[in-house]
Amino acid sequence: MKTASARRGGPRAADGLRVLVTGASGTFGRAICARLTELGAHVVGLDLAPRPADPVEVLACDITDDTGTASAVAAAIDRLGGLDLLVNNAGIGGPAPAELPPGDEVRRQLDINLLGAWRVTAASVAALVASRGRIVMVSSRMAAMQLPLAAAYGASKRALVAYADALRLELGTHVGVTCVYPSAVRSPIHDSTAAAGLSLEGMSSYEPLAGVVDTVLRAALGRRVRRDLATTRRGAVEFFLARHLPALTDRIVARTLAARARSGAFEGAELAAGVVSRHRETP
Repeated sequence: MKTASARRGGPRAADGLRVLVTGASGTFGRAICARLTELGAHVVGLDLAPRPADPVEVLACDITDDTGTASAVAAAIDRLGGLDLLVNNAGIGGPAPAELPPGDEVRRQLDINLLGAWRVTAASVAALVASRGRIVMVSSRMAAMQLPLAAAYGASKRALVAYADALRLELGTHVGVTCVYPSAVRSPIHDSTAAAGLSLEGMSSYEPLAGVVDTVLRAALGRRVRRDLATTRRGAVEFFLARHLPALTDRIVARTLAARARSGAFEGAELAAGVVSRHRETP
């Protein structure tokens, strides 16, 4: 007999769902794992540095390591007895002006945010196909609307979406693939950018963590597999504008950057020296 939720087309039950979450010891990951566990899912996490107080079992895993990632994913799937849902949440940010040569910071962001998700997903495909499962990619608004001085993060998240698109085409007969697009949430991911004097506080409006978690659950448990999901109404508007009126969003972001550069917001920030000098020269 169908439940009332099922008759109304409500979300699928999470009870008994076998879930793997990457970046499980971070701000997003801990909250996602806790909510899924509360709903009855069986969750195992992967993280570079598991914490004793993590709400679920978290296996130590460096997702930049090919062999280690494959082994950790296999161990997680073995513990779960299969896999119904993969949440590719692991990610890092940091200062990376587009005008400067790519260094270790850029390579690390691309390796974790893009290739790390690719490694974990590839190791999970067989189990997900067998269960007719789902993949949720935690991307970013910056996949659609790039912000300045953070080129590596935006590039990695846009590339993650392109990877998700390819997955959807290849696995769509058996596996649902959804990209979720948070804007800015207060978390340690912004610390290195702020420490470099490149804080974009005036360019982003922070949103609550709970909204991100709710959207991940919508992607995971919705009766219909959604292709893309913004995490707020404002985010949905920004996503629409960036997709359909990119020149307009460019002008808005450029105007905001100019105002911040001229106000002294980046004073003393070596990585922003080029931006500051150019805006001082512009009438």
